[in-house]
Amino acid sequence: MNIRALTADIAIIQTLGNFDGEVGGICFDSRKAEEGCLFIAVKGSTSDGHDFIEKATDNGAKYVLCEQIPEQTNSSVCYIQVKDSSYALGIIASAYYGKPSEQLTVVGVTGTNGKTSTATLLYHTFRRLGKKCGLLSTVCNYIEGEERSSSHTTPDPLEMNALMREMVDKGCEFVFMEVSSHSVVQKRIAGIKFDGGIFTNITRDHIDYHKTMDAYIAAKKAFFDSLPSEAFALTNIDDKNGKIMLQNTKAKKYSYSLLSVADFKAKVLEESIEGMLLDINSKDVYVRFTGRFNAYNLLAVYGAASLLGIEAEQILPVLSILRPVAGRFDTIYTKKGFTAIIDYAHTPDALENVLGTINDIKKSMAGKPEVICIVGCGGNRDRGKRPMMGKIAATMSDKIIFTSDNPRMENPADILNEIVAGVPESMKNKYIVIENRHEAIKAAYAMAQKDDIVLIAGKGHENYQIIGTEKFHFDDKEEIYNLDK
Repeated sequence: MNIRALTADIAIIQTLGNFDGEVGGICFDSRKAEEGCLFIAVKGSTSDGHDFIEKATDNGAKYVLCEQIPEQTNSSVCYIQVKDSSYALGIIASAYYGKPSEQLTVVGVTGTNGKTSTATLLYHTFRRLGKKCGLLSTVCNYIEGEERSSSHTTPDPLEMNALMREMVDKGCEFVFMEVSSHSVVQKRIAGIKFDGGIFTNITRDHIDYHKTMDAYIAAKKAFFDSLPSEAFALTNIDDKNGKIMLQNTKAKKYSYSLLSVADFKAKVLEESIEGMLLDINSKDVYVRFTGRFNAYNLLAVYGAASLLGIEAEQILPVLSILRPVAGRFDTIYTKKGFTAIIDYAHTPDALENVLGTINDIKKSMAGKPEVICIVGCGGNRDRGKRPMMGKIAATMSDKIIFTSDNPRMENPADILNEIVAGVPESMKNKYIVIENRHEAIKAAYAMAQKDDIVLIAGKGHENYQIIGTEKFHFDDKEEIYNLDK
């Protein structure tokens, strides 16, 4: 593609060198620069691509897009100056792959909890309705049933547009994707034309990155502010930030709720560990999901599908046969007679929601089953939530095992001490600390009696443990299955 055509949709401040010719490829990692390519110098949170311009040109880059032209330039290279190279990367990536999002119906899901479940359930719903579609999510990316590995909640612009191009080429009509707050701030979704946006909720998360809750909320809101007038914006108005998301959007506004008057309304009529009977817009449907948080997710799916033109009579039968997403209230009935639940709950609100659901179920059970909670917190992440997680686990569980959950570069013992600091003094006898996660799960398995419920929280679908800079294979679900042989 010619460099002029490739950069036609971005505001160029100035160029230096021969601003003409064909571009052999695009990269923003100087190590991937090849002969004739365009290198885009992006300022990241840990490094600045401008520091690697010379390395990129040494590797063969013919064009460099940057926010500041370097003092020392190469006469055989064309330098293109823009105000925001992160934004330009998204626009150029879209153009390079033929603007694939304009040939698809793209729905983005944002919020603290429920993004993965909502996007994934939309994907499975539409596939069961006979639609060809793709999914971009934390757990995995899919193109018409074909799996692609996922390393970020929202891929980088080049990967995202390459995947969407493949979706178009394979005849997909729809793509459902998670939109993380990081991706909004880092302009990863620039150049993507959205046909709809869904807001699930906002609770404390990613404060290590955004620094304040206001900045975190603003990042979520910016996604809705950017939606075009022909798109829909569907928000959970039971969340106090739900209406804030819609304040400045040009999109058509819709709401869903379990508690208030809304366009899409649901009530939980019956609930057990096997599932729920829901009333959705005055129609009953039994689903194989448990918990109010799942009722919200399914209601968002129902609302979005309706806004995309699917009739209720088609949506409800599909909802009744869907299964929970991997690592989201993932239930295992063990040979010992207790139930193990694997859940990704890694924020205070998510842990409270899951334990609240488990305790509601416990009340309806015969005998005196106990709730045993295994939980930890990630290293090099928001430290402020650690004592909050400790307090929630202690007040909502009968027994707790605090353990490691991706300690990364921190000392696991230090993380555990900060979690334990949140446990009320009167509840200190409820918990033990077992740093090794394998041993913690093993201890919970031995401790659990018939009808007890063991929640293994924090990692969900993840099949690894990050200790230091190394990633080791570790799967909570696999651990239970191995113990239950």
